[in-house]
Amino acid sequence: MIGAVRSWLTSIAAVTLMLTVVQTLVPEGTLRKISGFTGGLLLLAALLQPVLKTDLGRLRLDFSDYEAAIEERAAELDAGGKEELAAIIAGRTAAYISDKADALGLGEITVRVETEPGADGETPLPASVVLTGPRSQALADWIAGELGIPAERQVWHEGKN
Repeated sequence: MIGAVRSWLTSIAAVTLMLTVVQTLVPEGTLRKISGFTGGLLLLAALLQPVLKTDLGRLRLDFSDYEAAIEERAAELDAGGKEELAAIIAGRTAAYISDKADALGLGEITVRVETEPGADGETPLPASVVLTGPRSQALADWIAGELGIPAERQVWHEGKN
């Protein structure tokens, strides 16, 4: 590797030296401009020599590891997003039930809502509810009718909060 760099730098130095000598010997005028332009092209070719000699057919780029990592990260983010959405839906549904319990005059009721994927397999929907406080048939019927959580998925704890 160092030998190749040394050879490359030597060729650049040789071309530069040769161009300097030619520019000194050529008289002023059009011929000097043409020789300067040609010399610049030769120097450019010397500078690009390593790139021009590169065999791009042998160059192998393997991105399969990166693709797998990207897919794995996308799956993690998707799962995290679904969990966060489920938590938001559960929290808002619990608040909705608490507000209805207050409207029915039941006092303070603690509500915990569990979700599960809906029919599309993606969107989380309220599936069951655990309530701590005085049991109310009116609230149970409202939960079944309004939220679609049947009575068998409603757990009531009538003790203290």
